[in-house]
Amino acid sequence: MDAKNFLFCSLDAALITDIAWQVHREGHDVKYYIESETDQEIGDGFVPKTDDWRADVEWADVIVFDDIWVGDDIGTGELAQELREQGKAVVGGTPNTDRLEEDRGYAMEVLEANGVNTIDHRVFHDFGEGIDFVRENPAAYVIKPLGEVQNVKRLLYVGEEDDGSDVVDVLRAYEKSWGHRMKGFQLQRKVEGVEVAVCGFFDGTGFVDQVNINFEHKRLFPGNIGPSTGEMGTSMFWTERNRLFEETLGKLEEWLAEEGYVGSIDINCIVNETGIYPLEFTPRFGYPGVAIQEEGIESGTGEFFYDLAHGNDPDLDVHRGYQVGVRVVLPPFPFDDEQTYDENSRNAAVVFDTESREGIHLEDTKRVDGQWRCAGESGMPIVVTGKGETMREARAETYDRIDRIVMPNMYYRDDIGERWVTGDGDRLQAWGYLGPRA
Repeated sequence: MDAKNFLFCSLDAALITDIAWQVHREGHDVKYYIESETDQEIGDGFVPKTDDWRADVEWADVIVFDDIWVGDDIGTGELAQELREQGKAVVGGTPNTDRLEEDRGYAMEVLEANGVNTIDHRVFHDFGEGIDFVRENPAAYVIKPLGEVQNVKRLLYVGEEDDGSDVVDVLRAYEKSWGHRMKGFQLQRKVEGVEVAVCGFFDGTGFVDQVNINFEHKRLFPGNIGPSTGEMGTSMFWTERNRLFEETLGKLEEWLAEEGYVGSIDINCIVNETGIYPLEFTPRFGYPGVAIQEEGIESGTGEFFYDLAHGNDPDLDVHRGYQVGVRVVLPPFPFDDEQTYDENSRNAAVVFDTESREGIHLEDTKRVDGQWRCAGESGMPIVVTGKGETMREARAETYDRIDRIVMPNMYYRDDIGERWVTGDGDRLQAWGYLGPRA
């Protein structure tokens, strides 16, 4: 494909740097806009920048929004919809698809209206009412904050007690410490099983044939313990439409077409022998998920997004084995502590003992005089990926690449992909969820 003009827009935090870099390396013309002042150095030395994305709209052949947020409010879906009405090709959502992530109650209503089974759930805007509900209906629940504060990932709490007593205690604590910001929350009945997500790419009228099945690892430490983070790593594979897809995203195909949605959409689920139970949507790219997907995409990324945005029936060639990706982080991730960041991580060098950069993906990184350095404020410089015919091979390649990186104080989880090897894969196969559609 001839070179095209791509405008990447981060209207809150800088998230899409790696994809912008990949498209730029493929020979396309790229401009990247970052709204957040503390993130504006991210991608310097890798990707051409712009300081006024609206001024470059007419220049762009494709406009890509990386998230649903415009500062503290949802809003990129509205912008994307307006630009499409003006005849622009946009990868991005709509006001209603933005709501799928921001308003968990609305997300469940959409699922139910389209024939998707859901877990018992209820939304509260008053802590006292939530506490009373748990006392009157004792069970294990998951607390999921609503609105902007849901981005503070450590606030998601998975109850352990069958009588809900720990959930009551956590709600009391949240009311005291977060009541001024947490305007609401969802209580969802806890279901045991395998946690798995189904991701598809939608071109405005239908899904691309390739489906991505992925397994997130959100806790900070190996063994799935410690505080919840945005993500520490993910294992995944590409497949054809299967039962997991058909009973979740597949049932939303008509609804998404009516919305005119364009981009990646992911639905996280709990699966057991009795059914598939959706938990939450990601109606946008996932991070670092999209970088790990890139490890398995064998066709041109720029061409794929161009065809996706233009509704050109995109052809996506993918690796048929497995991919693993690991987020390599620095202090104080996942917490905010400016002094710790300044002393340990600001401008930290990312040193490689090999010339190859295969499997190395950008997060909060800049390049200064040829040296890769940590940028921004979050302590998430890179993601390292690998692939293989088996999950064990994908894990081995990923961690071999990590072993060739030197960053003082870096840390990461060393168990990404193990859940598949030690039982999750066998259970999903035994329950019949991974085979082709009937």
